[in-house]
Amino acid sequence: MMSMPTLSTSTLCALAAILLWGSLALISVRLSSVPPFLLVGVALCIGGLCGLPRWRDWRIPGKTLLLGCYGLFGYHFCLFLALRHAPALEANLINYLWPLLIVLLSPLILPNMRLTGRHVLGGLLGLSGCVLIVLGKGVVSLGSQHLLGYVLAAIAAVMWATYSLLTQRVPPFPTGAVGGFCMASGLLSLLAHAALEPAYRIGATEWAWLGLLGLGPMGAAFFLWDAALKRGDARAIGTLAYLTPLLSTGLLAAFGGGQFGWQAAVALCLILAGAWLGNRTAA
Repeated sequence: MMSMPTLSTSTLCALAAILLWGSLALISVRLSSVPPFLLVGVALCIGGLCGLPRWRDWRIPGKTLLLGCYGLFGYHFCLFLALRHAPALEANLINYLWPLLIVLLSPLILPNMRLTGRHVLGGLLGLSGCVLIVLGKGVVSLGSQHLLGYVLAAIAAVMWATYSLLTQRVPPFPTGAVGGFCMASGLLSLLAHAALEPAYRIGATEWAWLGLLGLGPMGAAFFLWDAALKRGDARAIGTLAYLTPLLSTGLLAAFGGGQFGWQAAVALCLILAGAWLGNRTAA
């Protein structure tokens, strides 16, 4: 009898991170009144506090810490500014180019890595599913009046993709160092809140949701993502990331935030096909 194939540790870590990121939109709905930089800052600081048991791992070279802040703070800074200057629908569509960028940029940034037709096809299938999910919510019109927001969303996508790949080009660092990335990025976000947003008092219920956000999609997910990239193929992990918008849409639909229509069903097939192709190693 043939044994069933088992998932690798890197795939399991990536899927766990993606599952947590899929809950980001659902939790954010409960925090819509909290200014975005305050939300990001508090959530990332909570994520950083979760890494305190491994605080010794935070002793890393300055350029590695800068890379961590570039990824965690820089990405969220550009993304939330994009959401201010462009409609959320279009901004999210552009932002979700980051999984495809991970796949396509991996041979340019990582040594001994080549891109095969299988990986390109898998990435494009995943991108098609992602686009279908977003288009299923309404008509997208990329107007010039929102150009700044679209550019910022594209910059955010590039930043997360390059951060994910460049963590493998700096001197090796333990996954526990991600806690330091979270804490430093959270403090930068709080400074952005103080400079750019009005003062806001967080309510008790909002603190509970912020705790979930910091423990999960903006905490543990970053540790899992780093562990996945350290153990697996960035091209394959990049295609798996296309499951994120699908999970987000499904959870919102399950909790009354939308409907799981035919677009989502077709997108599921496209995304799973893309993830399967992307996880096939090159011969």
